[in-house]
Amino acid sequence: MNRYKQRMTLTAAAAVLVPLTVACGSEKGDSVAVSVQQPVTGIDWRVDSLTVGGTTRHAPAAARLRIDEDGKAAGNLGCNHFSARATVHGDRITIGDLRTTRMACDRERMDFERALARALTTGTLVAKADAAKLTLTDGDGDRVHLSRGAPE
Repeated sequence: MNRYKQRMTLTAAAAVLVPLTVACGSEKGDSVAVSVQQPVTGIDWRVDSLTVGGTTRHAPAAARLRIDEDGKAAGNLGCNHFSARATVHGDRITIGDLRTTRMACDRERMDFERALARALTTGTLVAKADAAKLTLTDGDGDRVHLSRGAPE
């Protein structure tokens, strides 16, 4: 067999074996665990809390976020609804062009809302999804903690 055919055969074998290794990698025992990145888009995320400067604040019940595959983000910052443009590249997310309604809520909710808007839009966020949880971390180390499912 010539070298080209050997390379093609090896490439085809790798294309079949790598997905099988990933699929079987989560088994317990002697196998190697392989982490597969959970999807972030197309899911209604409830904002649970926000950690800024080492201080964690619990989110108002209305706070939520959804990023769609078409580059649109929307949700609620705690008082006001918002829409924005979102770019997702692997585990990197950038949210910009934030537009919000202009309702007034109590001071605590408005303070949370401003902090959340700042955390979501001040640069590239690193996403880490684990089962039903998602953490978005900005360049300053501030974190938005989310879980699956919009608030009721």
